[in-house]
Amino acid sequence: MTHSPKFLPLRTALAASALALALPWTPALAQQKFVTIGTGGVTGVYYAAGGAICRLVNKDRAKHGIRCSVESTGGSVFNVNTIKSGELDLGFAQSDVQYNAYRGLGAFKDAGAWTDERAVFSVHPEPFTVLARKEAGVKSFNDFKGKRFNVGNPGSGTRASMEELLAAMNWKLSDFALASELKADEHGPALCDGKIDGFFYGVGHPSANIQDPTTSCGAKLVSLTGPAVDKLVADRPYYAKVTIPAGLYPNNPDATNTYGVLATVVSSSKVPADTVYAVVKAVFDNFEEFKKLHPALAHLKPEDMIKDGLSAPLHDGAIRYYKEKGWIK
Repeated sequence: MTHSPKFLPLRTALAASALALALPWTPALAQQKFVTIGTGGVTGVYYAAGGAICRLVNKDRAKHGIRCSVESTGGSVFNVNTIKSGELDLGFAQSDVQYNAYRGLGAFKDAGAWTDERAVFSVHPEPFTVLARKEAGVKSFNDFKGKRFNVGNPGSGTRASMEELLAAMNWKLSDFALASELKADEHGPALCDGKIDGFFYGVGHPSANIQDPTTSCGAKLVSLTGPAVDKLVADRPYYAKVTIPAGLYPNNPDATNTYGVLATVVSSSKVPADTVYAVVKAVFDNFEEFKKLHPALAHLKPEDMIKDGLSAPLHDGAIRYYKEKGWIK
């Protein structure tokens, strides 16, 4: 049996009208904007904090029409480069990475200064955290010479900071029996499996990444102190001495002295002010909720977040909100 030619367009029209009824047209749907935040490994605090920001942005989606999503990435340096290329809108970066990117130093020496970089706010402190395998016989960082050590994956802020520390100590990667480049999600299992003797990681606390190896194989926190660290902290405005509290992790009853950076959120001057304003407003209008979304965020104060660790100029969208609140002139 053949259908008359007149029947087909009618059936198509009926199907189209049914689809139109099923998908109501709304102005918000038509103007939906997307914002993507670059984070880090899925077990790190960046990923959790990025998820917390997006949750608050998406809560008010009906008002501003912005849908926020997080992307797990290689970390700070990767995020900065990907925002620069226009593939991410915002991202997390260690305060030292933010500083170096704006000035074309360190990992950004070849690329040159990125003067379009804009700061949004800072988040939690990130102590440089060194963990040793229980059986490795490590008492201080110097004991890792000749051992198998994870220096961090290329493209991460952790790796950039590790290289700065080694330079200050006059060490080379060849001073380790093995300098592995595992990602943050991989170094804990490698430590407990006996594949490495230790690792260096810049992270907010408490972190699942440190919790897991201290719980499952009794890994030990190692202090990072001494003349090289003292000099780094004195010379670099983005570093500060930090203490990881006693008893925060299983099998580690003593406080651990180290130094570190701040986690910061950065963007580009090319990202629209309205987009950044909506993200900043979502965080600070729901600040008590934001602090409850991860333990590393629990002690944050807005007055610190809008100045500490920020070395690139503030984004116009962030400035607009901070002026509305009377936080900046």
